[in-house]
Amino acid sequence: MQIGDYKIRSIKTGLFKLDGGSMFGVVPKTIWSKSNPSDDKNRIEMSTNVLLLESKDRRILVDTGIGHKMSDKLNQIYGVDYSEYTLEKGLSELNLKTDDITDVILTHLHFDHAGGATRFDESKKPVPVFQNAIYHIQEKHLDWALNPTERDKASFFPENYQPLIDSKQLKTVNDKHNFDDFITLIPVNGHTRSMQIVKISDGTESLVYLADLIPMSAHVPLPYIMGYDLFPLVTLEEKREYLKEIYENNYTVFFEHDPYVEAGKVGYYNNSYFLKDKINV
Repeated sequence: MQIGDYKIRSIKTGLFKLDGGSMFGVVPKTIWSKSNPSDDKNRIEMSTNVLLLESKDRRILVDTGIGHKMSDKLNQIYGVDYSEYTLEKGLSELNLKTDDITDVILTHLHFDHAGGATRFDESKKPVPVFQNAIYHIQEKHLDWALNPTERDKASFFPENYQPLIDSKQLKTVNDKHNFDDFITLIPVNGHTRSMQIVKISDGTESLVYLADLIPMSAHVPLPYIMGYDLFPLVTLEEKREYLKEIYENNYTVFFEHDPYVEAGKVGYYNNSYFLKDKINV
């Protein structure tokens, strides 16, 4: 896909699993399991899909996946699987190295989105993976990540972002932000404070990277909201607002955590939004 100056490609950085009930909130298992079957531990298959935006002067990653710093115990709990996909392998297949990345847009700092931003060096010290990149995050979200609540602190690992602060590679933005002529960063507050979704648009073609506002195609219907969301009623209204815009303008939407559907178009029928078409970026 080409939008404006940017050639857009997706990279699958790995697979993992989360509890299906937590992923679908109030939606009963008898319904969500039809599209997302669970294993014997009630976990569903998930992916960490990121975007690479490449222009003449910039190579931008949107999110980084889980990375390789978690303990064996956590990797087992979350069923982390790098047997087929890694971020490094995905970049290599595009003839790129980590040092070629100029910018990393982090939607938020949960471990499954920002874990790949840093790595352990030979002395087990966490250091930035992308040595030549500037990392971009909403300032209010960074403040939240540095002072999380008891309810969500298990999703924030300081080793994923403190090294970026220490190296002065982390740049904060405030509120809706025009990253450049084609990329807009838009904060939403239902999943966590000031997560940012990413809109790439040239006025003719538009793609929206929804992050955890709508993590998988099965979450397109309005009531399908994760139990992980801090403010689910806020998520509901944000979905209502952005799905209306997406549908009315025929935007392409990108699903960060869907192992089956990378992107698609949204339809609307009988007062309900649904996935109309599947698209490969």
